[in-house]
Amino acid sequence: MAQHIIIAGGGSAGWMAAALFARLRPAPDTRITLVESDAIGTIGVGEATIPILQHFNRLLGLHEPDFVAATQGSFKLGIEFVDWGETGNRHFHGFGDFGPPIEGVAPHHHWHRLRAAGRIAKPIDAWSMPARAAGQDRFAPPEALRGEAAEYSYAYHFDAGLYARLLRDYAEARGVTRVEGRIVTAERDPESGDLTALLLEGERRLAGDLFIDCTGFASRLLGQALDTPFVDWSRWLPADRALAQGCARAGRFTPFTRSTAHAVGWQWRIPLQHRTGNGLVYSSAYLSDDEAAARLAANLDGDAIGDPRPLRFTTGRRDRFWAHNVVAIGLAAGFMEPLESTSLQLVQTGLVDLVELLPGTGRADPAIVAEYNRKTIGQYERIRDFLIAHYCISRRPEPFWRDMAAMTLPDSLAHKLALWDAMGRVPLYDRESHAEASWVAVLLGQGRIPRHHEPSADRPPLDALAQLFAQRRAVLEAALPRLPAHDHLVEKTCRADAA
Repeated sequence: MAQHIIIAGGGSAGWMAAALFARLRPAPDTRITLVESDAIGTIGVGEATIPILQHFNRLLGLHEPDFVAATQGSFKLGIEFVDWGETGNRHFHGFGDFGPPIEGVAPHHHWHRLRAAGRIAKPIDAWSMPARAAGQDRFAPPEALRGEAAEYSYAYHFDAGLYARLLRDYAEARGVTRVEGRIVTAERDPESGDLTALLLEGERRLAGDLFIDCTGFASRLLGQALDTPFVDWSRWLPADRALAQGCARAGRFTPFTRSTAHAVGWQWRIPLQHRTGNGLVYSSAYLSDDEAAARLAANLDGDAIGDPRPLRFTTGRRDRFWAHNVVAIGLAAGFMEPLESTSLQLVQTGLVDLVELLPGTGRADPAIVAEYNRKTIGQYERIRDFLIAHYCISRRPEPFWRDMAAMTLPDSLAHKLALWDAMGRVPLYDRESHAEASWVAVLLGQGRIPRHHEPSADRPPLDALAQLFAQRRAVLEAALPRLPAHDHLVEKTCRADAA
């Protein structure tokens, strides 16, 4: 099957696919061609990621300081949520836990017990190393510390267009061929239904064996050529518009993304070296485009750069991600708003799973295709539930938020929240993208306090527990001064104009 892989579309998704296949060819003689048109724009906004992208870059052999400099990047310890849950609320979803288990029980259960007994009053963020470092705009990789204070991870912010350019250079240096041109249509085998070739403008024909659809929302191959249905999730995630807007850097150079809720959605802030990326996500049923543009303009850190870029979308996924000899990656496969920076995560996991399952030659067994679809559907659904949870537990009074709080939840999320409310435990399903600590950060951060904690958390004496929590706080306090300021570290190690 994989003698000639054709990647339709560029951007981050297309060039991530090209780079990974160039690094891990299904067979030594596999040819890789990427087709894109300079006339077709990409989303190309400032991108925030999660720590998994470190593994992708390491697999390619990209040197971190060079990668950050080439993409005008910065570092990310997590996401600060402002006005979620209720106006005035502020909490942090960091890439780390709240301390080690105590007698085999996760620390948030002991925090709950101490809080109920009146022994502590601080939010659980106070025991998160990423949250504490982010609050002081400090950052260094965890290797700079030792012990409990070093038990965290990190991700990146970067210019998505510059990342695609970096990956293009990488892929072309390893034998990937780029073809410039628009795709007019796709040719199919009348018997098998497989794609046999892409027909390009200028009456050009490009034959292939495996086709990777990275054509964005258009989903030219999986969605259009193969007529694969779209599964609409807008009843749970009704935001359908976004405006992206860059602005001059001003104020804090934060090692975190900020998400600020507003009356009908939320606004992102992504700090890059050369600018700050901003965007407003909203529902057109509650807010007009003009009102959205005015709201975004009023909440920029610095002077606007260019005009806001509008984006219209429907949240959901394709019924299948691999059909016949076509695999959709990125926006061609589905879309979920960037609330938890999962866009490139889904690109990466989709590609890595494909590389692991793809035979070097011949057609893939139907069982392999079914397994790929099962795994990918599961991951999309788990991320969907995590995003819904940010909305449905809100206590904000505006109509948009009241409607979100009143929705009928997917059964998987309804069970998760019911068990959380009963005893503070988060059941994790197959292909879960976010660990228990992430759910804890969001649920407790928005004030969703469970009725009780895990019964086994009652074993340690309260005095001993209080001492352990005080010790944890002292460890973090002692470690913070050893971390440099985020802007200082970027300036010294990965400044873009030094690349």
